[in-house]
Amino acid sequence: MNILQGNGYAVVLTLCVLALTLHAETRQPGDDLRGRGLPTEPRLSEERMVFQTSYGDIEFGFYPDVAPVTVQHILKLGRLGAYNSNHFFRVDKGFVAQVADVVGGRSLPMDPRQRQEGEKSVPGEFSDVRHVRGVLSMGRWSDPNSGTSSFSVLLGSAPHLDRQYTVFGRVTAGWELLQRLEQVETKREGIFVMPKERITIHSSYVLEQAGGDSGYSQELTACKAHTKQLIGEVQRARQANLP
Repeated sequence: MNILQGNGYAVVLTLCVLALTLHAETRQPGDDLRGRGLPTEPRLSEERMVFQTSYGDIEFGFYPDVAPVTVQHILKLGRLGAYNSNHFFRVDKGFVAQVADVVGGRSLPMDPRQRQEGEKSVPGEFSDVRHVRGVLSMGRWSDPNSGTSSFSVLLGSAPHLDRQYTVFGRVTAGWELLQRLEQVETKREGIFVMPKERITIHSSYVLEQAGGDSGYSQELTACKAHTKQLIGEVQRARQANLP
């Protein structure tokens, strides 16, 4: 009883933090990619980009330490609204859902700034981050430095793409959109598996300060509240049992 009296707070808090840590480590790729690409996931930038599509919304986070040039380029395109009215031209179940180049992929005309940025190419920034479900991978031609604005959202693991294509971020919210995309009717045209109906990106926007992993922050807040409740119970037990 003396141990509980003196260290009840520390014991409860330690158990709570341990439970949170174990929960984070056992998440599946469909919930969070923490630890799925590297032993420690690369740092996510504070910015998030959201696509509002005909099948729902999806949110992307970025890896500025892994692919700094690519990240800044994609974020600039997002801030300029270059992805508005663009579309997912490719949906290959278990492999990728690929966004078209903004030059030629949009249904709306481009303004000069959008076109200028959309026509820029970025260098290959290859890394050890693996191609797993939810990862963002830059599209390109045979030239490794030919990426412009097209990118793929991985629908499954693709180890043959590792160190061959630039990984620059991952899905941070809207995982259900990937499930919906995998259910669309498709057709094969050459090497591509394509949706029969256009999957439009109606609009896109950039959140400049998303503040990290909101889901984990909510769990930590809930854990703190639960800890406070347990401390109260410990104190009441002490009062009831002490003379």
